[in-house]
Parts: sequence; C-alpha cells; structure tokens
Amino acid sequence: MRYSQKLQRLDHLLRAYQWLWQPQPFKQQRPPWCDRLPILHEQLLGLSDDTLSAAQGDQAALLALLTPHLPELSGLGVLTTVADAPLCALTPLNPRFHAAIPGRKWQQVQAFSAATGEIKRPILEWCGGKGHLGRLMAAQWQQPVTTLEWQASLCQAGVQLAKRSQVRQSFKVVDVLTPLPNSLIQQQHAVALHACGELHRSLIRQTVAHQLPALDIAPCCYYRIPDNTYIPFNEALALRPDHNALRLAVTEAVTASPRELAWRDREMAWKLAYELILQQQLGLPYQPIKPINKQWLRGDFKAFCQNLAQRDGYKLPENVDWQHYQTAGQQRQGETMRLSLPRFAFRRALEMWLVLDMACYLERSDYTVSVSRFCDRALTPRNLLLSARKLSTPPTGVAR
Repeated sequence: MRYSQKLQRLDHLLRAYQWLWQPQPFKQQRPPWCDRLPILHEQLLGLSDDTLSAAQGDQAALLALLTPHLPELSGLGVLTTVADAPLCALTPLNPRFHAAIPGRKWQQVQAFSAATGEIKRPILEWCGGKGHLGRLMAAQWQQPVTTLEWQASLCQAGVQLAKRSQVRQSFKVVDVLTPLPNSLIQQQHAVALHACGELHRSLIRQTVAHQLPALDIAPCCYYRIPDNTYIPFNEALALRPDHNALRLAVTEAVTASPRELAWRDREMAWKLAYELILQQQLGLPYQPIKPINKQWLRGDFKAFCQNLAQRDGYKLPENVDWQHYQTAGQQRQGETMRLSLPRFAFRRALEMWLVLDMACYLERSDYTVSVSRFCDRALTPRNLLLSARKLSTPPTGVAR
C-alpha cells in the first residue's frame, strides 16, 4: 500500500472515530461513548489491574478489546505497522567516547545511526544539543558535521566533547524556526533525533526549500507547535488534531520505571480527588490543573490539596473528609485508566498519520521516502524513522 493510500485511510478512520478517542476520561467521568458501547464500558471497568497494565502498552491487546465491538477497526494494525529499518554495522568505539551520554540516549543514538546507513556527504545535525548524534556520525563516517542548536551553553559543551573525540564537528547557535541562509544549508545530509514539534516541521519545510539531498528524522513531541490546531502539509486531509490529540500520540510510558509509574498514578489519583473537592465542596466546574510542584506529592494528600488551593486562589472548607476524597480519587484513577484504553488504541494511528503527512509532502516534493522503525519501542516509543532522498541527487551521494 502506498503511503498516500495509508494516509487517506488513516485520515478517514481517525475522523470517523473521533467520538471514541477524543473524549478524555480524566475530564469526563463517563465519556459519551459509554452509552453507545455499554458492553465495552462494563468490560473495561471489570478489567483486573494486571490486565489493565498489560493492555496499556500493547497495541494488539488494545485492538483485541475493541474489535469485537467495532470490527471495522481491525484494519488499524495494518495501517500502523512498518518494517524495521535495515541496520548497518557500526565501528566499535572507545567507551570514553560516550562517557558523557546517558545509557538509554547512547543506545538511541547508536540505533538511529545504524538505521541511516553510511553517509558520504557533510552532515547537518538539526537541534543537536551537545551534538551526541553528530559526534558519533562524524566518527563513523569520517564526515564533517555542522550541529545547529539555539542554546549557546549546549554548543559550548558540544565543542569541548568534539575536541576530546577528535572529530570534525562545528556548532552554530541558531534559531531553526527562522528561515536559514543558503550559506548554512547547502547540500548536506540532514539528521534529527527527537526534534520536537515545530522543530521537526521546520526541518521538513527547509529541506524542501533548500533542496537538501538527504534527510533522516525521528520526530517527537508533536504537540509542541505554536497553534492549538495542527495544520497538515497535505491540504486534502480532513483531520485537524488539537493539542490534546497531539499529546495522545505520545502518551506511551514504556521507558518509565516502576517507581516513576507509581508517582504518576499517585499524581493522577490526587488530582482527580482534588477536582472532586472543588466540584462537590465549592461547586466549581471542571478546569485543567496547571503543572504542579512535584515535591507536593511527597507529603500527604491534605497538604497536597491545600498547596494547590492556595496557589489557585481557592479557600477549602475546614471540615473536608480527606480520607473519603483520597479513596474516591484512587477509585476514579482506576476507572479513568480503564476508560482511557479505547483512546490509547489510536495513539499509534495518530502518530502514523502525522509522520505520513510529512512523508507524502516530501514525495510530492521530488523525494523518494521510506518510513521504518529504527529501534524497538522498549528503547523509545518514538521509534519511527522518516528517510528521504532527493530523486535528482546523483547516486554517489548516499549509500544505503
């Protein structure tokens, strides 16, 4: 199936089932779809904790829950599956080379580099931070690397690491959201590992504008865009995801530790309990809770609520039954996670729609394009690799 066909089918399915994946159980105790699918609603609320935990990170299990009630969703699996990228062997490096890189990040950098294949032209690293990816590629392919990064402190640190590693890597303090001059972008192979939102969208646009010969990008954090609504590269698409939909595409937490998941669950339960207090004690409608001071989670529930109320300008009653609301919040947290499973089944579909939107735009701009997985999702759920090669580029440019 061509990427354009996949994109159109995903666009249709996502639009047709917005009623199922758009409502947020955190905000709505009983999403409207519960009345439309009462048997599914009852089944989800009856799931054991173990089954819930297993289903949260398993796309096949999520679809298995939904397809008996919505058989037409069985095609989502095909539309969201891509092949693994062919990997090339990397030359082993002295462990001191990556001593400054956290272990998981180093594994991601290696996996991405192996998936791009040998590069035979200068490299442009987009939003590179300290230049870890570019430094490895400079060492592997013996090519000069220009790393673009807007934080001067990261560039300074990257310069020192490049000197220590004895690679040809220069750094430019640049805002990549502005049009860049031809003197900075000229016939390089652009790479970007987990450039967020508008940053990777800017790279796609500037790749086409400057007619770069090659691009390899692993997008991330699609919701980091200046507007509330995502405007696709392909005007014919009907879907217009908002920030909530874009966040849904990146909600997987497969790399979180059990301790981190426990803190996440506590935060959710306590926030839900706090919302119940505001609604039942003060008569307030639901309103989003602004980011909290994580240290408040280390105290007790009463202090957590009092800290939030003081920050938000509310005065809580003196006679609040804290234990009652804490228990109610824990119950709501369990219900919320179970009723969120139908939303989670569409996470990869939304992400694939976003990546294919970029892929099809590049195809229309005279690039040959591939979308693949550069690593297992256990290493990072953001494991989609979008590769593009200019059709008019001489074959001596890049070997794959």
